Amino acid sequence: MEFEILGINLSCVVSAISNGEFPQKDCALDVLSKALGYCIVAASIIVKVPQIYIIWKNKSIKGLSVASFELEVVGFTIALAYCLHNDLPFSAYGELLFLLLQALILIALIYYYSSPLGARTLLKSTIYCAVAPTILAGRINPVLFEALYASQHAIFLFARIPQIWKNYCNKSTGELSFLTSFMNAAGCIVRLFTSIQEKAPTSMIAGSVLGIFMNGILVSQILAYRQPSAKKDKKIE
Repeated sequence: MEFEILGINLSCVVSAISNGEFPQKDCALDVLSKALGYCIVAASIIVKVPQIYIIWKNKSIKGLSVASFELEVVGFTIALAYCLHNDLPFSAYGELLFLLLQALILIALIYYYSSPLGARTLLKSTIYCAVAPTILAGRINPVLFEALYASQHAIFLFARIPQIWKNYCNKSTGELSFLTSFMNAAGCIVRLFTSIQEKAPTSMIAGSVLGIFMNGILVSQILAYRQPSAKKDKKIE
């Protein structure tokens, strides 16, 4: 008898437990992989909220690289479009939808607090709004689609480099959120496991490895450049 929840086949687990046995390794790993995939999707709903909150609360984008956030939007758009049109299970890519929506909110806030907007910024926004719907709808040449997806790993790489370099030059991470950066790194670690387990394309696995490395650098910088809290000298009477 089949026992399935959210596309996760639990039959082998239920059968093993009912017989007083441990589930087979392959069965347990498959169930764990799909469950973790949904956990990533659920966590992605709030992963960039800390960064959004910090910018909104402080009304500042001090220390943030605008180029990094712009490239993130482009990368998430391409990755989501590719997964949608390759019929991958939602648990394998669902977080991309929520990450893209939050990335768009972030870039809107960044533009707002860096006003007045220049002609270059308006041009980039117009081009994105014109091209993104076509990419998400999959209405482009398949060969070009594959090339775009292959390039998105480079896009995410270059999305992190400007922020990492800016942090290094300033010896400060400004308004960069530790919680968001940490969750990004943790999410990439979990996604690496699920991608291997789901036999995802090598390019997806490589992207997860790259994400772990780059987000790990950002987390390290935040910890390294964190300003110690001021301590009040005690008066000795």
